[in-house]
Amino acid sequence: MKVNVEVDCTPEEARRFLGLPDLTPVHDAYVSSLLDTMKGGIAPETLETMMKGWAPMGEAGLKLWQQMFDQIGGKRG
Repeated sequence: MKVNVEVDCTPEEARRFLGLPDLTPVHDAYVSSLLDTMKGGIAPETLETMMKGWAPMGEAGLKLWQQMFDQIGGKRG
């Protein structure tokens, strides 16, 4: 036996129904902070910190990104 249930609701209604927190203020603060950083220019330390968070293999992934950027920039290491 197969039963299908369709629920027609907005994402906000689904969030409330499931009891999930409203993260809109957190999201807005994060986006605002990111935009401020981008407008002020990115310092090398900031870029390195971002890449460490994005690198799937930690330090090894960061080194791979650095090598790629070095090759794009014309540096040979």
